[in-house]
Amino acid sequence: MNPLTGEAERPLSPLPLGELAATAGALRSRSAAWRAADRGVALSAFGAAVARDEQLLAALVADTGRQAESELERRAVAALIDRWVRQAPALLADRPDEPAAVQGIVVGGEAVPYELVGAISPWNFPLLLGLIDAVPALAAGCAVLVKPSELTPRFIEPLMRLVPSELPLRVVEGDAGTGEALVGLVDALVFTGSVATGRKVAQAAARAFIPAFLELGGKDPAIVLAGADLDRAATAILRGGTANAGQACQSIERVYVAREVFDDFLGLLVDKARATPLTCEAGPVGPLVRTGVIPAQLAEAVERGAVVHTGGQVERHGGGHWMRPTVLSGVDHSMRVMTEETFGPVLPVMPFDGVEEAVALANDSDYGLSAAVFAATEEEARQVASRLRVGAVSVNDAALTAFVHEGEKHSFNLSGLGGSRMGPAAIDRFVRRRAHLVNRSPRSVWSV
Repeated sequence: MNPLTGEAERPLSPLPLGELAATAGALRSRSAAWRAADRGVALSAFGAAVARDEQLLAALVADTGRQAESELERRAVAALIDRWVRQAPALLADRPDEPAAVQGIVVGGEAVPYELVGAISPWNFPLLLGLIDAVPALAAGCAVLVKPSELTPRFIEPLMRLVPSELPLRVVEGDAGTGEALVGLVDALVFTGSVATGRKVAQAAARAFIPAFLELGGKDPAIVLAGADLDRAATAILRGGTANAGQACQSIERVYVAREVFDDFLGLLVDKARATPLTCEAGPVGPLVRTGVIPAQLAEAVERGAVVHTGGQVERHGGGHWMRPTVLSGVDHSMRVMTEETFGPVLPVMPFDGVEEAVALANDSDYGLSAAVFAATEEEARQVASRLRVGAVSVNDAALTAFVHEGEKHSFNLSGLGGSRMGPAAIDRFVRRRAHLVNRSPRSVWSV
């Protein structure tokens, strides 16, 4: 479907399962040569091609209905590739021999990549989330097979044209059945998507006895303390909650504000939200790829007493679905808009009395992906941040994990499972460590 027109453009063409198995086998057969290759050269060529290819950009725009953010996405992928080319050699280097506790024994080690890694990626950032795990896996020496969302398949063909012949990467068009079959064909799996589907993927991976790394949903809170710069907070929270029309796992989806500054903050947020246009070209609020649970959550909230200050309805323009930045007050945790993932440009705002209540409200969630804290000082914000059950906290800004991928983080609660996909440790997911235990003494430790 074209998100700008609402019209179906062509039927999906899932790769037949026999061809999928053959593709996996072909990739696996290339993994040994890839491990021995100068991987940085091929990856750098791939990154340079991604950075400048206009057909890839046009396909991303057609997939998502947004221009500016697709350009940012393409640049982010090029930067991602460059970072791993620079960092991977040192991170994968053999570990130097170190003396063991047993006299005469030294311990060294090497990284052994999985032969074939599978990735199942979502529709909201098709290129970035299709490659965010594939690139470090390739840098580690793995072959990679990616199955993106069936909602955004247009970018696959132009992307595959850019893949150098020596790079063992295939991105294939497919549906749910393709993803199910993929699990049984690979040695390790990365999944990005909903909690419900993530549970099924984890169970399938367990049956296949392979590791699965899951990046699932979020319900990110923002906390605004009384001494915070309210204008800065309102700007950051609005953008952090409405970028890509709120269709991002790290979007701000609930806001807690100190009661003494609540009215001032709410007024600023509403004014900024009303001034934000709907636009494909400039962002941040482009069309919705899916309306999902948004209408039902808003209807329930209003029925239970929530006040809609701006937005509040899914609109039709040119056949596509759009939603203006929506600010709610009069909300509480009896409403699904405060407790379940929304995945839209919706910002419910609730007052709190004291830091203890703010922390308790922020932690009252099944999710634990990330959060934001705004305060008068960095020290005050970080004291609150250290009490939040999330994997990353943006301090005096919002949704920084969309831009900054260097910080190692782990998901809490239902937001994910497995090693960090960010920071240098992300590459560790795609290797096993082999220890070399060397006896340099004249006798075996078993000698009597």
